[in-house]
Amino acid sequence: MENNLKVIICDDSMLIRKKFIGLLEKCKCKEILEAVNGQVVIELVKEHRPDLVFLDIVMPDKDGMEALKEIMEFDSNIKVVMASSAGTKDHLKRSLQLGAYDFIQKPVSLDAVASIIEKILKEREETAHV
Repeated sequence: MENNLKVIICDDSMLIRKKFIGLLEKCKCKEILEAVNGQVVIELVKEHRPDLVFLDIVMPDKDGMEALKEIMEFDSNIKVVMASSAGTKDHLKRSLQLGAYDFIQKPVSLDAVASIIEKILKEREETAHV
């Protein structure tokens, strides 16, 4: 399946961003951008209009929930996947109410990332045939 998704990884941890990049490259993502906090991710989203954003919930400056809200106001078609090690049910529920596409538990695994990418590509293919 052709993977031409434009992806932004937003996490204040460089190690986690590196891990995500490795996993996304295995999933054949070619365009991957990085953001260190919620403020930077908003700027990147507006400039690059990604298909997918992996967004950490707990970050300095602007957290994932605030960033999610702004991304959804800007373009509700962008798929935002919340990533958190503190996977509390409250965060999950709130992020889904705000428009998050999915939720991923840290440490992230290849299976989790691959299944999200496959789901998005499949949906995209189905809407292209409608």
